Amino acid sequence: MTLDVTVVNVALPDIARDLAAGLDRVQWTVSAYSLAFGALLLTAGALSDRIGRRTVFMAGMALFTVASAGCGLAPDTGTLIICRAAQGLGGAMVFAPTLALIAAAYEGARRRAAIAAFAAIASAAGALGPVLGGLFVQVLGWRWIFLVNVPIGVLVVAGALARMPASSDEEPAATRRLDPLGAVLGVGALLALHYPLVTGPEAGWTAPEVLGPAAAGLALTAALVVSQRRGDGLIDLTLLRVRAFSGAAVLGFLARMSGLGALAFLTLWLRSAYGYSALEAGLRLLPLTGSLLLAGLCVSRLQKVFAPDALVAGGFALQGLGMLALAVAGGGTPVALEAMGEGAGQAATVTGLVLLGIGGAVIFPPLMGVAVGAVPAGRAGMASGLTNACYPLGTATGVAVFGALFSARLGAGLGAAAPLRPAVETGRFDLVAPALQPLARSAFSGAFTAVCLASAAVCLLGVLLARTLRAAAGPVTEAAGRPLPRTARTP
Repeated sequence: MTLDVTVVNVALPDIARDLAAGLDRVQWTVSAYSLAFGALLLTAGALSDRIGRRTVFMAGMALFTVASAGCGLAPDTGTLIICRAAQGLGGAMVFAPTLALIAAAYEGARRRAAIAAFAAIASAAGALGPVLGGLFVQVLGWRWIFLVNVPIGVLVVAGALARMPASSDEEPAATRRLDPLGAVLGVGALLALHYPLVTGPEAGWTAPEVLGPAAAGLALTAALVVSQRRGDGLIDLTLLRVRAFSGAAVLGFLARMSGLGALAFLTLWLRSAYGYSALEAGLRLLPLTGSLLLAGLCVSRLQKVFAPDALVAGGFALQGLGMLALAVAGGGTPVALEAMGEGAGQAATVTGLVLLGIGGAVIFPPLMGVAVGAVPAGRAGMASGLTNACYPLGTATGVAVFGALFSARLGAGLGAAAPLRPAVETGRFDLVAPALQPLARSAFSGAFTAVCLASAAVCLLGVLLARTLRAAAGPVTEAAGRPLPRTARTP
């Protein structure tokens, strides 16, 4: 599900050519998935507590699989965009209850190990997207980035039927009231909040199609809060009073913002600074994915020694240092790089990527453990969905905020050469006159460095806020937010 967020990016030019569509229209194959995925996470997580988490998981996997086949066979961009939205809906239904399913299947140290494995694989998948996408496009064609999901989806559904236990704490559907109004408001609010973040960089932040959905998102969010104050609706608002749970949600948002939010600019910088192809740039990200996976194998052991707040603070610190190392490497392109040596610049890049990977691996398992461990077992699906909803919103916010910063710094760096901006901001320096290339590269370098420093600042905020996880002393009651007796607390 995470892989499909990024795997399509490298295939956009090929899709546009084969389907005879403009690149601006084809980009909606990325946006449609992200919007649908982010909009349904909260609702899917809450509903899984009512109708069964395994049921929601398998239904989502089936929808994702069928939609993937539709994407691979799509005859035109309209069909492709619709099927990508259906993929996003299915992906949200799969992803939302996952933490609750893991928490129900494991206890104690085994639960921590399972969550660490899940977090490492999910995070690495996002970074592996450009690599796998490039391989499929280059060897088999772009349609196979979707068709490969079909046999995998069938195996997952079969495996869920055979091996996945239903959560023992799930109440019969008849004992829990469904909340259609809350579900509609929840989906509408998240969709309206995501939409301006996705379209703002292209349409302009003051465009009516950006400001309108943003205002609607705020209004729908307010209406959702009002509708849930009765206490038996889609969301149990008393969970937000649990400092550790709300802290985990905010910290997850910041981690995605500083990590995946900057990944698009990192990939663009690798291609422009060193002239890498899409596949080569993806391969140069292997230090990030490799360190993330290797560090993820050790996190469960670290959790036996260190408290969640210490691990999360350390992970943000490592991620921030990684962004600073990339800022040094980015600042050395191309003029200063010659003085310090290209080898030194590449060493700084590898160091930054490794630190980013280790930091990301350390951050998420404790956050996920706190998110489902600090709430009653009967609300684990809701907690999982609410926490997971913060992740794509953090990514979209990071792309939007860093994109605005990148654009502003690039324009300031180009000055009178502003007409070059369309070529420079996409790294197409071959379209720039030789006499203006030093200026263009310097402006691009300054813009990328600004993004790295801004991401490092977000990481610093994460270090400071990690102390909120110290309140992870136990879950709350479903009635009034009071701590459960120690003997009643979940493992």
